[in-house]
Amino acid sequence: MPVPKAELHLHIEGTLEPELAFALAARNGVTLPYADTEALRQAYRFSDLQSFLDLYYALMAVLRTADDFTELADAYLARAAEQGVRHAEIFFDPQAHTARGVPIGVVVEGLAAALDRAEERHGISTRLIMCFLRDESAESAMATLEAAKPYLDRITGVGLDSAEVGHPPAKFREVYEEAARLGLRRVAHAGEEGPAEYVREALDVLGVERIDHGLRCLEDPSLVERLVRERVPLTLCPLSNVRLRAIDVLEEHPLRTMLEAGLLATVNSDDPAYFGGYVGDTFDAVRDALSLTPEQLRTLARNSFLASFLEDDEARRERYLAEVTAYDFGA
Repeated sequence: MPVPKAELHLHIEGTLEPELAFALAARNGVTLPYADTEALRQAYRFSDLQSFLDLYYALMAVLRTADDFTELADAYLARAAEQGVRHAEIFFDPQAHTARGVPIGVVVEGLAAALDRAEERHGISTRLIMCFLRDESAESAMATLEAAKPYLDRITGVGLDSAEVGHPPAKFREVYEEAARLGLRRVAHAGEEGPAEYVREALDVLGVERIDHGLRCLEDPSLVERLVRERVPLTLCPLSNVRLRAIDVLEEHPLRTMLEAGLLATVNSDDPAYFGGYVGDTFDAVRDALSLTPEQLRTLARNSFLASFLEDDEARRERYLAEVTAYDFGA
């Protein structure tokens, strides 16, 4: 049985497996430029973040109806449960759908239909985080936040994703100020391809509570000291880092160094359909590649719950943490 864990960095659109992509394409009358699922899998070879994003956004064309989003989320939750996930905080990208004529309500209601029954069907508690595309304008992000207001009972927080270089966090200062006013939790991708300074800016300008990726924080020792002191979680995605060439090979990933430095690091799958593994696969991969000890693996699992937005359900979080404490890594 896999170690109990939370997944905090998961783009639901990035769980679109080739088989489901073709099924949805057939249902919605969308023609994909690939002969079959194997040909599509062969396209999952990326040179950098942008080469991935090009395919990622193109495949979203198959997602049209609320049922499509429900089926997508259900498929992820079933896989996540098999890999030990007890709690998932799921990102979605409304601008990528509204730009195609799919209303935000269709997206949220479709995802919510799956998330509302996730505990009963899969034993997983969930939160939903709406991300802004940082390579779109701040005005577009603000309009998206405004459009989301009727659905804020379904949305826990906001995030910031897509192409990082050239789009500093400060670009979205006013959007994040409004999100804070609305009582939404705040996270942001920073320090994946962008510099360590973007991590600092996300903290100081956007007021984020968690850094998604944060890989390059190690380039700034004073930033590392701050992240350790303030217990700022990092939602690392090691398989993603290798697939997108931020790290050459998994054996060179700095996760172990980060744990030894006292950083509140977590391990997540990011876009698992594209990057070769879900979060349980990622745990296994880093364990083997980095020779992580049972206690380091236990720390990663504990960190995942400590970094979650489960403060509103402290009893649940304590139950999950107790499961991690009792888990036998020798079994």
